[in-house]
Amino acid sequence: MLRDITLGQYFPGSSVIHNLDPRTKLVVVFVYIVLLFVGNSFVSYIVLGALLAACIAASGIKLKMLLRGIKPVIIILIFTAVLNIFFTPGTPVFTLWRISVTYEGLRMAAYLIIRIVMLITGTLLLTYTTSPLALTDGLEALMRPLKKIKVPVHELTMMMSIALKFIPILIEETDKIMSAQKARGADFETGNLIQKAKAMMPLLIPLFISSLRRAEELAMAMESRCYHGDDGRTRMKQLVFAGRDYAAFALTAVTAAVMITLAVFGF
Repeated sequence: MLRDITLGQYFPGSSVIHNLDPRTKLVVVFVYIVLLFVGNSFVSYIVLGALLAACIAASGIKLKMLLRGIKPVIIILIFTAVLNIFFTPGTPVFTLWRISVTYEGLRMAAYLIIRIVMLITGTLLLTYTTSPLALTDGLEALMRPLKKIKVPVHELTMMMSIALKFIPILIEETDKIMSAQKARGADFETGNLIQKAKAMMPLLIPLFISSLRRAEELAMAMESRCYHGDDGRTRMKQLVFAGRDYAAFALTAVTAAVMITLAVFGF
């Protein structure tokens, strides 16, 4: 299960999606997420699904890598779908043990699953095709107007980037510690909930110590390189919009117009 958590990983490439400006990708993903909740019909989700499929094809990322990122939330998807199916009032389709399954519940559960799956897939595609450094620069550029009201934009984006970058590192570290503990006879799978929680202690303590050590090493490395935050900082790569970025904005605007039209006319 730990190996299925792929959030924060970056797969280098030279595809159209990889070469987009990080600001473009952030704006497109934000609009895409908003449109997911604007849509209220299967036609709307077909439009968004076609856009997502085109982006996946253009990125060169294998579909199985995106599906791996969805696996950790399958239980949540099933649980929320069951709640919507059995506890949403409306027109009954059939009755199961005095609990009515309604048409509205089935539709809401289907919409919910589609939204979550497409939301996670779009977010994973962003992190897979954008390096943490580029993502930080893009976020900082988009949030720069907040500096006028004394918001520490650079510090916030740096913390977000470091946290995102450390996700796969901590997952790998957790997997190594679990393997070492299992070799010493630790059992993380059998027993009731309390016993499983107690069995996690030999895992959490070394992981906590390892995280503190990595944080200290990172702080020392940043200090040794004379890092002092945003004051006087320069960038080796300047963010510049290209023709492909304007094309991406145009495609997103057309998709948004189609989605709003479908929502207004109830399609």
